[in-house]
Amino acid sequence: MRRATFVNRYFHPDHSATSQIASDLAFHLASRGWEVSAITSRQRYDDPRARLAAHDVANGVRIQRVWSTRFGRAGLAGRAVDYLTFYASAFFAIARQRDSVVIAMTDPPLTSVIAAFTGKRIVNWVQDLFPEVAESLGIRAPRFLRTIRDWSLRRARVNVVLGDLMAARVPKAVVIHNWADANLSPVPVENDRFTVGYSGNLGRAHEFETILGAMRSLSEVRFLFTGGGAQLEAVKRAATSNAEFRPYAPREKLSESLSAADAHLVSLQPSLEGLIVPSKFYGVLAVARPVIFIGAHDGELARVIREHRCGVVIAPGDVAGLTNAIAQLAADRDEAREMGRRGRELYLARFAPHRAFAAWERVLEEIS
Repeated sequence: MRRATFVNRYFHPDHSATSQIASDLAFHLASRGWEVSAITSRQRYDDPRARLAAHDVANGVRIQRVWSTRFGRAGLAGRAVDYLTFYASAFFAIARQRDSVVIAMTDPPLTSVIAAFTGKRIVNWVQDLFPEVAESLGIRAPRFLRTIRDWSLRRARVNVVLGDLMAARVPKAVVIHNWADANLSPVPVENDRFTVGYSGNLGRAHEFETILGAMRSLSEVRFLFTGGGAQLEAVKRAATSNAEFRPYAPREKLSESLSAADAHLVSLQPSLEGLIVPSKFYGVLAVARPVIFIGAHDGELARVIREHRCGVVIAPGDVAGLTNAIAQLAADRDEAREMGRRGRELYLARFAPHRAFAAWERVLEEIS
């Protein structure tokens, strides 16, 4: 029997990005005859006080939700305690797995280290690189964390990463892109006012000053923010009257939610290139909307956008450039729709779930 165990702090029915892709792949493997389990927490991403059942089964996947503290994401000290208690509980749960390939994700950071200490067959699914991300955001991290993280990556059978720039930093790397919900598709919408969307996490990795500057200059354009995150309240306070805020959309309503905008913003601090790939990019392509990427000109997403002409790339701080790009899309909606069409074609050709699932199966078959 082929066995796989996923380890991530969030799993079905949580709505967070890592939960959704981990659940998607786990459910797919179960449908293909694998014996699949998941080791996760009892929390939800936006509700640390949630008390999900300790044991559950969903779509053929056995879910074990281990104990951890519940301080949540608001404070760094409380979050660190949540991480430490999850590490301890997850270690013993992983150690009890028999003949299973352990797929360790990166929430919390350094799960690869905990998994490596168990001596199991490990595949690390690297969504971001810690401690480099923390350091890029101005958070000091002890030097030994990178040393022990590197050791754990070398101990793995394979490290699955999200792009070529990340692969250049990681040993034993295989690139498999993330994906969007298989049911995502464009929904026809006619907006009287050109609508620019931002969907997902408004986190510290994302740059918003450029967006806010353009918002102030484009009073005739509607800005629609859907989601939450560490910067949500700050963005709300700085926003102008042409901005609207909505909570995360349920997964079954995601096609309608993403299609409500005529174009979508995706941003990433340039210092984080090669450390993170924003997963919201794939959903924007899936619903055939142009991508307005604010980030490094030579970054992972910038290269794809320019090559396939599915959006525009704007340097952080270039408020005039972003303002002009949005104004041009609003003035020529046919060209905006053409960009979206090219993005949808790219998504189907390279980033659709079945392509990633097939790549994952090849990786896992080789080490099972």
